[in-house]
Amino acid sequence: MTATTSGHPGGPIVLGVDTAPGPMATAWAADEADRRGLPLRLVHAVPSVAREFRPFDQGRYHRALRERAEAALGRAAAEARARRPGLVVITTVAEDVAAPALCRESAHASMVVLGTRRLSRAEEVLSLASVTVPVSAQAQCPVVVVPGPEHVTQAPPYVVVGVDGSAASVAAVGFALDLASRRQAELLAVLVRRRAPSGRDPLAVEAEGRQRLVAATAGPHTLHPEVRLSHEVLHGHPVEELARVSEHALAVVVGRRGGGGFTGMRLGSVPHGLLHRAHCPVVTVPIPPGGVHRPPPTSSGRTP
Repeated sequence: MTATTSGHPGGPIVLGVDTAPGPMATAWAADEADRRGLPLRLVHAVPSVAREFRPFDQGRYHRALRERAEAALGRAAAEARARRPGLVVITTVAEDVAAPALCRESAHASMVVLGTRRLSRAEEVLSLASVTVPVSAQAQCPVVVVPGPEHVTQAPPYVVVGVDGSAASVAAVGFALDLASRRQAELLAVLVRRRAPSGRDPLAVEAEGRQRLVAATAGPHTLHPEVRLSHEVLHGHPVEELARVSEHALAVVVGRRGGGGFTGMRLGSVPHGLLHRAHCPVVTVPIPPGGVHRPPPTSSGRTP
């Protein structure tokens, strides 16, 4: 298994649709589905009658929720088809809370795409409306959170990937290279150190960081040699630095390496922070179930 095969590569692009679907997320998902030749599956979740436990209204509230769901799905489907004529669009109402429903969908999807309400951290924990963090933390495929319009005017276009040498970042590098290739974009691989080691030559530290970046990206780069790849070593807080360098990027891609029981901890501090700070789509890539295959590094990896 390569680093680019987390999720189900032949599966649909799944878009989580809210009652007021975000046009930016719909557009991003439709474009990506069309680019990959995949169907677009629109999913809206409605809590089941058993979960609501409202026997006094004889199911009227649940029927109203389903009607709202069908209307929202209809609007999103119309937007997607208008943007990409000929795109295969499938709509479904899932009887569940949104996050678990989308996590189930992720088992058979190429990726899950979400808009964002920019909830506070307290709202993420307490609100049933919280979707981006739990889905990014638990999905079995890459999850893309689209906060606004894509930066398509940047020339040349570029994608950013955060690298730390972990298995999670190997998967992220593979996905980012594939994404950049499909967009005919460049890829900037970034290693962020929280601080420069005291007493060491800054130039030596910089060279060491670049060597780590080359080692982490050279093998996956052989699968997409057409992508212009550059490396940058930065010092500071990983979230702040990745958000800064990706301000005008098509996307910032990071691996999911957290392992705690709470969704935020399981997601990891860097992708969690980027969901709040980044101004471009944030892609969180899980480690594939069988682990990642690291292609042998070659001399083709280069730094500018």
